[in-house]
Amino acid sequence: MGYLFGLVGNYYYIVIALQAFCAFHSYRRGTLNKWIYLIIFLPFIGGLIYLYSEVLPSWRLNKSTIDIGAVINPAGKIKKMEDDLQFTNTFANKVKLADAYLASRQTTKAIDLYKNSLSGAFAENEHVLAQLIIAYYDDGQYEQIPPIAKKIYHLTQFTRSKAHLTYAKALENLGEITAAEKEFKIMKGRFSYYEHRYEYGLFLLRNNRHQEAYDILNEILTEEPHLSRMERKANGIWFSKTKEEIRRIIV
Repeated sequence: MGYLFGLVGNYYYIVIALQAFCAFHSYRRGTLNKWIYLIIFLPFIGGLIYLYSEVLPSWRLNKSTIDIGAVINPAGKIKKMEDDLQFTNTFANKVKLADAYLASRQTTKAIDLYKNSLSGAFAENEHVLAQLIIAYYDDGQYEQIPPIAKKIYHLTQFTRSKAHLTYAKALENLGEITAAEKEFKIMKGRFSYYEHRYEYGLFLLRNNRHQEAYDILNEILTEEPHLSRMERKANGIWFSKTKEEIRRIIV
């Protein structure tokens, strides 16, 4: 019986700790109003939903792996992928090769292969559509992007994605300034979205809104000291770029 009470007690403390973590994490990001009721009234399930929706995607985003072979001999790596696709014409092999084409700036090949892979059960594949947005932007085909973005816009993970940021920049290039700013504002969370917020600052500068740009960029730097060492390292490039832009604004 004592063992049973011990289990119940441990479960209680785990739930409390999970609630506290989720509430604090959400508060730092400025999304507490959106999540507070779920975290409080569904303490365990709500916490798990929050972790899956808000925390895990950020960890995946910051997790990086380096393919040494691809760095030393990228052409050789791509040639092997091309051979693999010729031997086994599967969706996975198409996408892997298309991703490699995009990373090596062979944008036209990437677009063609992504489009070719969108068929059958994979006609609305989220990864391929997101990569197509980036590929079309790199190729200057901005008008192709909004229709694709609409297909995955409703997905939670789209908000924090590179594809969403690219969509906002494409709207700006299409002359849809108000629509572009709306998307940038959606990506403006506290203690997060540093690349997105940096790009928002550049957007404001391009539109001659220097004071607002300074405020956005300065806010990024005020948050840096409060982050963990891992978070600072993961976002170091954006802190560095932000400092450079602020120096230019002040000068």
